[in-house]
Amino acid sequence: MSNMNPFFICKTIKSFEQACADLKQSVASHGFGVLAVHDLGDTLRIKGIEFHENCRVFEVCNPHQAARVLNADMALNMALPCRISVYTEDGQTRIGMIRPVDMLSTLSHDPDLMDIAQQVEDSTKAIIHAAASSTAL
Repeated sequence: MSNMNPFFICKTIKSFEQACADLKQSVASHGFGVLAVHDLGDTLRIKGIEFHENCRVFEVCNPHQAARVLNADMALNMALPCRISVYTEDGQTRIGMIRPVDMLSTLSHDPDLMDIAQQVEDSTKAIIHAAASSTAL
């Protein structure tokens, strides 16, 4: 594994809603697309579960990188798309993901796939940094 911590998380001073909006913009500006958004907080509350935090999971994808992964090993479709979460914890908004290199290294030892995973990780880290930054996008 490339890092002792499999998670990449940035804290931000932005509100939860602003961080979500800025993440969508950052995803698009880095050549990725948002395929789906799962609002886990609302889903739990709708089901009658007391849950005080906010959590939205954004499924994001770069189609060119995804095609390269699938062409190398179709079974890796189960690891796609990338997931970036915006969530609150103790009043602090955070944006994070599981590191693609760490995740893929548990599923494959193909060096070409590791190169793709590193490229995706570099891009998704840049997406998260931009969304979490206090400067305007």
